[in-house]
Amino acid sequence: MAVLTIRNVDEEIKTSLRVRAARRGVSMEEEARRILRDVLAPADAQALLGQRLLNRFSGLAREDFTPPGRQAPRPPPAWDDGP
Repeated sequence: MAVLTIRNVDEEIKTSLRVRAARRGVSMEEEARRILRDVLAPADAQALLGQRLLNRFSGLAREDFTPPGRQAPRPPPAWDDGP
């Protein structure tokens, strides 16, 4: 792994990164790595969202699952122009 040093970061940016990391329960370094990974991920990796979701939730699928039936939408309200 490479080491990256960033100098001359505004105090406001550093504080925002620290708060964001704390909210997620990770270190500032890990949060910076996540931000860089998300922003710089190849476009084709982002395009495979459906495949990533399928991979993530494939272990939860059951063969006997039946999706609930759909219902016809209710009729729209009748808007009168007045009496």
